[in-house]
Parts: sequence; structure tokens; C-alpha cells
Amino acid sequence: MKRSFAALMAFVLLIAIVGLSAHLVVLEINDTHGHAWPYGNYGGFAAIATIVNQVRAEAQANGWDFLFLHAGDVNTGVPESDMLYARPDILALDMMGLDAMTIGNHEFDHPWSVLSRQMAWADFPFLSANIVYKGTDKTVGQPYLIEKFPDLKVAILGLTTKTTEYIGNPEYVKGYDFLSPDEVAQKYVPMLQKMVEPDGIVIALTHLGIFGYSEQTVAGTPGAVETAEKLDPPNNPYGGSVSLAQSVSGIAAIFDGHSHTAVTSPFNVNGTLIVQAGSYSKYIARLDLIVENGHVATYTYKLITVSKDIKPDEAVQDLLNAYKIVGSAKLNEPIGYSKVNFANEKDSTRKADTLIGHLITDAVAWKFKDMGIQAVLMNGGGIRAPIPAGTITYRTVLTVLPFGNTVVILKIKGSDLLKAIQWGAVYHPEDTGARLNEWGLTYTVTPQGVENILLDGKPIDPNVIYTVATNDYMANGGDNYSMLKNAQQYNTGYVLADVVKEYIEHISPIESYPFTPRWTEVK
Repeated sequence: MKRSFAALMAFVLLIAIVGLSAHLVVLEINDTHGHAWPYGNYGGFAAIATIVNQVRAEAQANGWDFLFLHAGDVNTGVPESDMLYARPDILALDMMGLDAMTIGNHEFDHPWSVLSRQMAWADFPFLSANIVYKGTDKTVGQPYLIEKFPDLKVAILGLTTKTTEYIGNPEYVKGYDFLSPDEVAQKYVPMLQKMVEPDGIVIALTHLGIFGYSEQTVAGTPGAVETAEKLDPPNNPYGGSVSLAQSVSGIAAIFDGHSHTAVTSPFNVNGTLIVQAGSYSKYIARLDLIVENGHVATYTYKLITVSKDIKPDEAVQDLLNAYKIVGSAKLNEPIGYSKVNFANEKDSTRKADTLIGHLITDAVAWKFKDMGIQAVLMNGGGIRAPIPAGTITYRTVLTVLPFGNTVVILKIKGSDLLKAIQWGAVYHPEDTGARLNEWGLTYTVTPQGVENILLDGKPIDPNVIYTVATNDYMANGGDNYSMLKNAQQYNTGYVLADVVKEYIEHISPIESYPFTPRWTEVK
């Protein structure tokens, strides 16, 4: 008995000195943008639910701790979701047992009445410590969440990109102050560390972005980290998750969103792991942390593809199917009326300067005027139908723009912009979809090439950086616009069809739409 008691006391002393390790499994999604339903090769929320249920069961069977997180931007991307203010998405996340969601910039695509309703629908908190009501220190969302497990405490700090103050709808963000995420984290992290002592950790659920890696799948290799650090220096009020990791110590891991970066191996910046799960419900990021004495001893990571071949969770699938029927009915509701016929006969946008091409590029210029847009580029092959005179429905617009492309803002060097114009202005029989439709530009197409290229009436300087809007297909090199990939890119998350819908609603009824040529051709 004495030997057993002595052994027990030695074990207790060992625990006190060394501490027990805890195994925390975190699943993250981000920037789902209404993609609750299957599309393309991806299975949507019902497939995500299957994966979440499987991993949660695995954690329970092994005595591990488990969290399921969303890093923001549930809004704006799929009509059936947009028309119902993301209610289907939020209720499905409720069914999946989401623990928390950070407020993304697209949560301000609607007035406060919608955001407050979304918060009420959710069984999970909306987190953000750096958005406060203007002139106060009261946060719009819950600043942090403390999760208490039998063997571990985890503090989850929410942070939102400060760029929301100028990329968000001015009408809907004017009532808030967006504080520097780095400065706010410097205040909160030490406080949260004390709250989870002695063995807990602090993680950040952020909608900040990994600069330089938008719309790419990247590994957190040393070279990638060095590039990220160069692009995103510390203490940058408008910076991303790399700036946060460089500016604030004590954050074990950052689960990020905003830049749509599919991280295949975590970035490790000053001991802080940074992961992100792409966008549009394509991936789930899984990070397993082995925590000892309040520090991450080891970790494993996997970026899981949400394949359409994954058997869907039936309960989530039934919920979403019901809402899809409701959303589809709303697609036939009128959004406007036009006396003008916006024709697209024989795919004229692939060959000529057209009124419908003007309408679409005008819509983008109007929507993003506050971002200093100087030109808009649209490929003619992306415009698939006319908008006839008469009543216009959302379904009409989606017939014209069926691909779900989003609007991307480019900071592009004049030399690359000139290459894009010289490529897209000329008709290519083997690549007709590339033919440019534009706003802000004029030029003349001759047998010798493209001449007299002007932006706002002035020649383009090859060495100047211009702000140009396009769609994500072209921005990623589609239709051989490879030169656009050299630009610094920001994907707004706004679906092009939704931008055109909003513009038509704004200018309706359309009594006339004067046509002023934007380019001419000399044969």
C-alpha cells in the first residue's frame, strides 16, 4: 500500500510539474458566400455536415476536444441565399453545431436590420473585437468566446478587416468604427491569456486575409512566408493575418478568411500558425493541436476537399432543398422594366461594341465608384444572352451572366493593362470569348493593331499603377488574359450578376440608354 501511495504521489507530482497534454481538433470554413448547395465538383453544406459529423465523432471517441468555426462572409454569392439574406446558410450551420463565426466585410452588404436578424437566427455567436458603434467602445459582435473543455480552455478572439470601412457599402458601414486589428489584439490577447491560465491557449478567428495569395492554393513554405511578410508588415492597420502574427505574440493559431486562400500547409509566422480554407465551400481546413502547458507542442494539418461524391447529411440536405424551392420562386419576381432592348444577337458581344456590354460594365463602374475604379474589363464570351425590352427579372440577369463570376479589383501596372487591351480588343477566331467589353477606355482597332488607347481621355503610362475592375475568370488568366495575373488582386465577393441586378433596380424604369461608341474599327 505504501509503495502504491508513493507511486500515486509521484504521478501527481509529475502531472503538476509536466502537465497533461490536450488534443484539440479545429475545423474551419470561410468565405462561403451563399454556396450552401452543391455546385460543380463540390458538395456544399450537406457534404460539409457529413465531414463535420465524422470528425466530431472521431474526436469524441478519442477523448479529444473539438471546435467548428467559420471565418466570415456567409453573405453574397448565390441567388437563392442572397434573396433570403443567408437564412438557409445560417440555419444549416446551426444544424452542424457551428461554435462561432467572425463578422466578415460582406456581413455589411445589408443594413443593420438584416445583420441583427442573422445574429438572431444563429445559435452561435458572431465575433469581432474591432468593430464598434461609431464614437463608442461597444462592439457590434461578441469580441471573444471562451470554450471550456475538461482538459483545456480555449479563448477565441474575433477580428475583422479594417478595409471594410471603405470596401463596404458606405450607407451600411457609416455607423461603425473599424479599429486596427493589430492594436485591438494587443489589448485583448494578454487578457485572454490570463483567462485561460495555466494550460489554455488563445486562437484568433479572423477575416483579415493572407496578402499576395488571393484565389490561390499555397503551402506555407518559407518562401511563401517571406513573401507574405514583405507584403504585410507588422502593425499595419489595414493589414492581414500575417501582420497580426508579426505584431502580437501569444496567439497559438489564426483561422483566417477574406483572401480566399486555400492553404495546403500552415504558415508559421513567429510561432503562430495561420490557415485558411479557400472559399465557396470547396474546402475545410483541419488543424489538430497538441497542447502542453499552454503551448502548442506539435500539430498536424489537412486541407479537406468537399467533393460532390461525399454522401450528404440528409437533415441538412432536406433543409437546404426546401429553401432552394423558395429562393427559385423569387427569381421570377420583377426587378425592373426597360423600354430599351439590350440585344446580343449572334453573340455580338464577341465581335462588336454593344449596348448590353455597356450596361454590364457601367454597372460595375457604378457599384465600385468609391474604390476609385478607372476602367472595367469584361470578356464578351461571359455575356450569354440579351435583356429584351419589357419586364426584367433576376432570372433574366442570370441568363445573361450564368457563371457566378465575382468582381475582382486589380492594382495593375500600365504595361500589363496595355497588353490586356491589345489582346482583348482584337478579334481572335479561335478565341472569340476574349473580345473586350469595357468602361473608361477608348481605342481604335486597325489591321496593324490597336491604336490611340486612352483611359479617361489620356494615354496609359506603362509605369503607373491603375485601379481596374474585372471578373474572377479573367483575373485568373481565363481567355488567355495571363497578364492580369501579374496584378495585385482583391476579390470583392460580389457576384457580377448581383451587381447588374442592383444597377438595373437603381436605374429602372429604363426609358432610354444612349449609345456612345467606346471603340472603333478601321478595316
